[in-house]
Formats: sequence, C-alpha cells, structure tokens
Amino acid sequence: METDPIPFLEPTAIPVWVIAARLLCAAVVGGLIGFERELEQHSAGLRTHMLVALAAAVFSILMLEVLHLPLPDPDRVRIDPIRVLEAVTAGVAFLAAGSIIRAGGTVRGLTTGAGLWLAGALGSACGLGYIVIALLAAAIGLVVIVVLRYLDGLVSKARRARKRHLPADD
Repeated sequence: METDPIPFLEPTAIPVWVIAARLLCAAVVGGLIGFERELEQHSAGLRTHMLVALAAAVFSILMLEVLHLPLPDPDRVRIDPIRVLEAVTAGVAFLAAGSIIRAGGTVRGLTTGAGLWLAGALGSACGLGYIVIALLAAAIGLVVIVVLRYLDGLVSKARRARKRHLPADD
C-alpha cells in the first residue's frame, strides 16, 4: 500500500508553480485597480481589490482541479464548471453592492463597486490561466478609471463655468 509523503496534501493536476504564478498574478492585477482606489482614499482600496482577485483566482483554480477528480458514478454526478464562475460573480457583486452608498440625492461608490467586480473577473482570468486577458483588462480598466476621471473633472468644470454665465430663468 502506497502512502503519500504528506497525507493531508492533495496532489494537483496543475503544477504547483503554475498555481503560484496564477495566484500572484491575480493579486498583482487586482492590486493595480485597488492602488488607484487607494490613492483616491476609497474604503475598498488596495488590499480589498487584491483579496477579491485572489479569492476569484482560488475558486477558478479549484474549479479546474475538480474537473480532474475521479467521479464515483459519472452517470449520476455531473460537474458544471460554469457554476463556480457564477458563484464568484454573485459573491463579488454582493461586495460591490456594499460599497455603493446613497446619501441625500447622490450615489457614491459605483466606480469602487465596478472596480471590485473587475478585480473578481481579473482574478478568475488569472486562475484559469488567461493572464494576457487579465493584463489587457487591467490596463483598460486603469485607463477608464484614471483618464476618464480626469476628463470628467474637465467636463464638470466646464458645466460650472457655463452655469455661472447663463442668464437666470424667469
């Protein structure tokens, strides 16, 4: 009878170094989005975005690993990997919704909520091994958050200036 060298350590179908690289990538790309939120002093910043991306990567890697498990009765037990991604999406959406606050007539936290959702998607992409997709999405996400914030500031400034120069309504 063969025994495992470490009885509580399950062998993985994916090499451990690949798993480590995917998890690290998830934390880094989640951190890219979170760093910007941190600079803007939002409650969900660097650590939150990194943890969301990392958790999504873990769930995605586990999904891939489960696909390699021997099934006791393949006719009775079915594995649907898409359910894992749906669960990650629902869990991250719950966190993102918690970052959105309605105070008076304004809504705050939508960009942070969207950033958390993006961090979950980035983590899933990394966990599944789609590093290029994650890096491209992170780059585009940063452009959307940073560049469009700057453009939004310019538009708001122009609106305020236009309001000051308009005649009062009778």
